[in-house]
Amino acid sequence: QVQLAESGGGLVQAGGSLRLSCAASGRTSSSRTMAWFRQAPGKEREFVGAMSWSGTLSPSRTYYADFVKGRFTLVRDISKKTADLQLNRLKPEDTAVYYCAATDQATYDISEAGRARWYAHWGQGTQVTVPS
Repeated sequence: QVQLAESGGGLVQAGGSLRLSCAASGRTSSSRTMAWFRQAPGKEREFVGAMSWSGTLSPSRTYYADFVKGRFTLVRDISKKTADLQLNRLKPEDTAVYYCAATDQATYDISEAGRARWYAHWGQGTQVTVPS
C-alpha cells in the first residue's frame, strides 16, 4: 500500500507562487505514475499534471492539462520520494483543493494519465486559495 501526503497549500495573491509537495510512503517502489488533480467548490475533480516512469531510476515523462500553459511545473525527487507541483502566476480560478495521486502503472498516454479513476492511491488534499 502507498500513502500520500500533500503539503504546501495556502493563501497567495494573484500572480504569486506556491510549491505543493506530495510525499509518498509505504510500498513506493511500486509507484510508476504520480499526478496532481484539483477540485474547486461545486466542480468536478480535474487533471492538472502527471509524471510517469518505467523504472525507479528512469527519467519521467511529463503531461500537463491545457490550462496549465507553462505556469505549473512538476518536479520529481527520487531520493525524497516526492512529486512537487510548482505553481506560478496564480490566478483566482486556480483556487481549489489540490490532490496527489499515484498508481503502479506507467503510461505513455496523456488521456490515461488524466483519468482520476486510473489512480489507486490518493492523498487528503491541500487547499490553495487565490483571492480575486
